Amino acid sequence: MLVLNRLWQPVNICTARRAVGLLFLGHAQVVHADEEQNFFTHDVNSWLEFSEQFDSAHAEVVRSISRQFRVPYIIVLSMFDRLPRKEVKFTRQNVFQRDDYTCQYCGVRHDTRDLNLDHVVPRDKGGKTTWENVVCSCIRCNTRKANKMPMDANMFPMRKPAAPKWRPFFSAGDRQSTASQSFHESWRHFIDLKPASVKLC
Repeated sequence: MLVLNRLWQPVNICTARRAVGLLFLGHAQVVHADEEQNFFTHDVNSWLEFSEQFDSAHAEVVRSISRQFRVPYIIVLSMFDRLPRKEVKFTRQNVFQRDDYTCQYCGVRHDTRDLNLDHVVPRDKGGKTTWENVVCSCIRCNTRKANKMPMDANMFPMRKPAAPKWRPFFSAGDRQSTASQSFHESWRHFIDLKPASVKLC
């Protein structure tokens, strides 16, 4: 679920359980868009009433002992108005996400089990482990390039590696079995859904 601060700026994603908890505690309201992209907010009572207008067979729902209601895709916090830190931590997973799980040499997307990191300028030739010198590489290309310089291997990254530009925090979650992650279409008004533009954890 997409989380907005009280200024309607995206700051996080959370589980449906967390979103519902914040809603029932009064710390957040649901943001819902109609077919014409008009946005409305709902507190817990109005969201329960709103949920009853829809066929539950065609919507994700949360069920309690006595009733059920639609899962909110966007919530806005009542008090929080800060933004997350702008620094992006350099990690293996974040490099994969920056490069959209795509080998920067052959251009093919892979599952994480088939990916590795490559130092464009090898470490034994002075290359550093930084955003600007490390790219996502499939195992085959990584083996082929070995510790050669790009010109020696005739292998150059598709894009010049760089630290990702800041975007609201999103967690990639468990991507061991898939190289794709879907974001709900209703988020598009608040964020750029292109993987290369999403801030990393």
